[in-house]
Amino acid sequence: MASRITIEPGKRSGQPCIRGLRITVWDVLSWLAAGMTEQQILDDYPELTPDDFRAVYDFAAKLGRRVAL
Repeated sequence: MASRITIEPGKRSGQPCIRGLRITVWDVLSWLAAGMTEQQILDDYPELTPDDFRAVYDFAAKLGRRVAL
């Protein structure tokens, strides 16, 4: 799943993006937090796939383990 998340210095200011698209992990998490369902996001962004959501969740979970509150 991790290979679905890419970081390119010139794209979206180096933020983690999904498969080189201009959609960031944070975009997807923000849409979900705002109450959108995965299906609504897929309807709005057909270039995404269900596997992309699993990659976003995996990336966020791994990043969250490294952050001390």
